[in-house]
Amino acid sequence: MSSLYQWRGTMIPRDPIAHLPTHEVINMPPHIGNQDLWEDDHALKHWVSQMGGGGHAGHFAHVGHVTGLDQTFEKANQANRHCPELRAFDRYGMRINAVEFHPAYHDLMNLAISNKVHNFAWHNEGNAGHLGQSALTYMFNQPEGGVMCPMAMTYSVVPSLRMTPAIAEEWVPRILSTEYDHRDIPVTEKTGAMIGMFMTEKQGGSDVRANSTVARPDGDGYLLTGHKFFCSAPMCDAFLVLANTKGKGISCFLVPRWRPDGTRNNLFIQRMKDKLGNKSNASTEMEFQDTYGIMVGEEGRGIRIIIEMVTGNRLYCAMSSAGIMRQALVQALHHASHRSAFQKRLIQQPLMQNVLADMAVEVEAALALGLRIARAMDHIDDPAEAALARIGTAVAKYWNTKRCPSLVAEALECHGGPGYVEESIMPRLYREAPLNSIWEGSGNVMGLDVMRAMEREAEAIPAVMAELEKARGKHLNLDRAIDDLRDELADKDMLESRMRTVTEMMALTLQGALLTCHGDSAVADAFCASRLAPRYRGVFGTLPKGLDFDAIISRALPVSQANIWTGGET
Repeated sequence: MSSLYQWRGTMIPRDPIAHLPTHEVINMPPHIGNQDLWEDDHALKHWVSQMGGGGHAGHFAHVGHVTGLDQTFEKANQANRHCPELRAFDRYGMRINAVEFHPAYHDLMNLAISNKVHNFAWHNEGNAGHLGQSALTYMFNQPEGGVMCPMAMTYSVVPSLRMTPAIAEEWVPRILSTEYDHRDIPVTEKTGAMIGMFMTEKQGGSDVRANSTVARPDGDGYLLTGHKFFCSAPMCDAFLVLANTKGKGISCFLVPRWRPDGTRNNLFIQRMKDKLGNKSNASTEMEFQDTYGIMVGEEGRGIRIIIEMVTGNRLYCAMSSAGIMRQALVQALHHASHRSAFQKRLIQQPLMQNVLADMAVEVEAALALGLRIARAMDHIDDPAEAALARIGTAVAKYWNTKRCPSLVAEALECHGGPGYVEESIMPRLYREAPLNSIWEGSGNVMGLDVMRAMEREAEAIPAVMAELEKARGKHLNLDRAIDDLRDELADKDMLESRMRTVTEMMALTLQGALLTCHGDSAVADAFCASRLAPRYRGVFGTLPKGLDFDAIISRALPVSQANIWTGGET
């Protein structure tokens, strides 16, 4: 390892001992340096293999290496510190509706696109494509979430585009490109393309049926007029948009940045959103005025068409949250492994061991749940797997995104004051953590989506219960939890008001079943003894006695840190 590392463009010695005029600084963790987000992650390699993705290990190893480099994390830091800027007009006063990004953002976009982070599933259809897509999402979200917004939308748009073969024939090959071309020019002149999605309007939010944007026929296309309230990644080459067509209800349209005649489309950016987190990613408000679009799918079926895109985005949210949790855990483990208090390293203190082991259990459970749903998406021709994918995306999205903020907060607390300053990655992870629970449907929307799947798809609940019954007899708490879920599902009284409870129970029992059937025994025992116990309240660091903290922490520790931890001794 080099004796220097880069910090804001300056090479800094890695020596953890700082020599100051007045005193010598000791007991401070060294810079974490390069990570390997594949080789260092025992759980990731295990679950990818268990779910059938081992054949892609070579690609994952490469991506894990380059994504975990110190310079990648530093570029993420720069892209978030130097936020995108709106450039509505050029120097001659011409309206161009452009957004300018820091060079670090473009470097990260190039890194992601060149490694198929936006299209891996479609290069590997029938060969663990969605599973691989999810593994890449998990790894790349650890250094940076902002650039992943256009990755997620471009990945998830393909099923919607395929509902209109002529559109798919024109656009899918551009999506399959692994070349990043950020030039603001007609897509026919570019080497690759990205696609976004604009649904939200001020008056409706998640209730897209309240959208007021209208579309009227014009030649071979339509002209759209309205206002979209949350338009992220506005420099994509095209966007899926919902709009009302006269007498037919809401339809779906592909709206390109440039018209077929080579002129700019009427995408009038009104302002940039100043967001809590996700700073590197541009989010805007946008006006449409006679904006050109092409109808996707059947007229009046826009919500059904765009839901195909939303499903992929929800899986992305579940895996993104799992990745954020993993990096927060890695940072906490690094700090606790090097910081001492009361004559012991923090990682040797019994209560800190409980906290770290508890967080490690949560991260692995989130990873296992997300990858199992991805596997179901890879086997959509099987009715049971298709049903599990349909209901499971909402379950995993709900639960992983709910657990992420509390875990990141606990990891930040492990650092004390140093974790609360901006030189640390922890504030950025903390700001990023709540996003996925909002994007693509809040917790209530997910609960209602689970209820709709229960009511409309006869195979949904049987598919879930069949998955759970595979684990019957492996742990008493899990058996009881499965029975409790069955009773809860049988009770239809005031079901809608109970859907958060029902969804949480589904998530926990699915995680418990996966861990006991396919996972590490120490992690599975800890999960069932805590999350599925009657007295569990969700606070980290409350694992009951009798569990193997050493084994759990050893499994969670990156390989590069393992030499400082051997059964609780340094």
